[in-house]
Amino acid sequence: MNNDKIINEYQEYQDKIGSRLELYRVVSQKFDISSALYPGCHIDLSPSLVIPNVVYVDNFKGTINFFKHINQIKAFINEHKEYKEECEVLFFGQDYTHELVVEPVDLIISQYAGFVGQATKEYLKVGGILLCNDSHGDATLAKFDDDFRLVGTIDEDYEINHFHLEDYFVRSEGKPVDLMVVKTKMKGPSYSKSAANYLFQKIK
Repeated sequence: MNNDKIINEYQEYQDKIGSRLELYRVVSQKFDISSALYPGCHIDLSPSLVIPNVVYVDNFKGTINFFKHINQIKAFINEHKEYKEECEVLFFGQDYTHELVVEPVDLIISQYAGFVGQATKEYLKVGGILLCNDSHGDATLAKFDDDFRLVGTIDEDYEINHFHLEDYFVRSEGKPVDLMVVKTKMKGPSYSKSAANYLFQKIK
């Protein structure tokens, strides 16, 4: 696979899902991120354009085949990256719930891939950030996890909000959140106020 095919496949995927580059950019700049873990990444290389060291994990056959061309991937990233140093890219073609041999990272990325935060938080540095949405309930589980503290939200305009965070993860009419239902259905409940993405800091 040559560089043009790498670019085309990546860009076609970006057209399909919508580019997340600005999302990763604002988070990496705000929290001075230099390393990240991206479980359930598929072929979204965007984090590597703004974060020097990224570990990708996915057991999807198409993703495994894509990352077999790691030299071409690195060449593409080094040509388009927004930092000075050479990129570091590592890929594990496996289920992210299985053990990973990685150093603790500054950021874990969870985008539509299940309970990423719960399965991989051991690889996040204390003080590190979990970036997640609640499509499968990952943000809900982080909110009620004593290892995490909600420190911000991000909406479609990619602006980070740090205010009135107590208004999030509140159900209408004071209904409780049943975490067992969330885990069974793999879906976050409806809340009175929600965001596109949430930022949790690992506190212990």
